[in-house]
Amino acid sequence: MMKITLGVLILAALFSCGGGGQQAKAPAPVSGWAAVNGTRLYYEVSGQGRPLVLIHGGLVDQRMWDDQFETLARDFRVVRYDIRGYEKSDKATVPFSHIEDLRQLLLFLGVSRASVVGLSLGGQIAIDFALEHPDMVEALIPVSSSMTGFPFNLSDDFVAQYNAVFATAKEKGVDAAVEALLKLSFFIPYQPNEEIRKRMIPMLKENFAAWTSAANTELYLWPEPPAYQRLDQIKTPTLIIVGDKDVSAILDAAEDMAKRIKAARKVVIRDAAHHLSMEQPAEFNRVLLEFLKNI
Repeated sequence: MMKITLGVLILAALFSCGGGGQQAKAPAPVSGWAAVNGTRLYYEVSGQGRPLVLIHGGLVDQRMWDDQFETLARDFRVVRYDIRGYEKSDKATVPFSHIEDLRQLLLFLGVSRASVVGLSLGGQIAIDFALEHPDMVEALIPVSSSMTGFPFNLSDDFVAQYNAVFATAKEKGVDAAVEALLKLSFFIPYQPNEEIRKRMIPMLKENFAAWTSAANTELYLWPEPPAYQRLDQIKTPTLIIVGDKDVSAILDAAEDMAKRIKAARKVVIRDAAHHLSMEQPAEFNRVLLEFLKNI
């Protein structure tokens, strides 16, 4: 079996622990920093209507939703934000709860109930938020996501590749480490797509300290018992979205959620891996909007 290293522990923490017709012009997007829960969270809001929150993954930041933000704002009031420790939000310096950060951000914005979309780490946050505050969640959409407490098993080959990223960072620096990361299997769809690579690389570099810092992920406080043990408590309408080329552990987690959350259905998007909302934005948007407009 492959030796468990810092890289693997951080990976586990990150992964496991439009409509037709003419419409009225939406209000101009607004942005700012919310002073909540002992920190400052950067947020952007666009559109009007039923609230919809987008939570980014553990390798990137809120810019990953560029293909969704304005499109979804034609029908919804869309909120996206940088979670604590990422990009424009304050760094994490003390133990904290992503769940409480999200709750207080929504209250700051005057949102009492929203549909919550989260990718990867963002999906874990969304799932636990739905468990802790079901009255605040209209719909739950975990994307490319595991859940806290899930027995996350990665292949030895993937573990070796991921550990190599950290070795490269020490030997050759951040730029080389990011290039090594992009060679992992869940980034394969990016290889021939230079446009996505140009968008992804700055996010990976600028959030490098967040996703490579054990000190950062060790500050996360997750509810107990973990979500894996409480999936049957979720009664919220749930859509699980996963790419057919994601790592097997994420595919396994999606199948487990689909079986155990009574109000859930699963959609597999073809020719997409981990960041599928960037890889297949048109199909992702279609699937998401179809679900949201029918709940």
